[in-house]
Amino acid sequence: MKLIAASWRRLALSVLTVLLVVSSFAVFTPTASAETYQIKLGSDKGLLQFQPTKLIVKAGDSIEWVNNKVPPHNVVFDSVKNPTKDADLAKSLSHGKLLLNPGQKVITTFPADAPAGTYVYYCQPHRGAGMVGKIVVDG
Repeated sequence: MKLIAASWRRLALSVLTVLLVVSSFAVFTPTASAETYQIKLGSDKGLLQFQPTKLIVKAGDSIEWVNNKVPPHNVVFDSVKNPTKDADLAKSLSHGKLLLNPGQKVITTFPADAPAGTYVYYCQPHRGAGMVGKIVVDG
């Protein structure tokens, strides 16, 4: 009888341990993390454009800008063409320093509280040639 009772206690303890471990995974599962996207500065064919020219992201996501072809390039967000026309936000997203060598990278992270809408950006040296792009922050 003592042997059966001890076996039941061990079985119950094992089951409780398994339930505790499984439930801890459910409680401590991380929330969805921010994504990082890549945009090339200069197309693979050597055109003065961003690749892709339009990208949809969420607030908190990051963009890795990679200098590709026909440098120098930079990334400047237009302060008038963002959802709140906020010059400080546009400046914080921009990378005004010219990237001179292929493969150079800079990263822009949209704040977690970035307003939804379309953000227009351009390459300062090639803006006149139409090197303009859009990031849409999806709300």
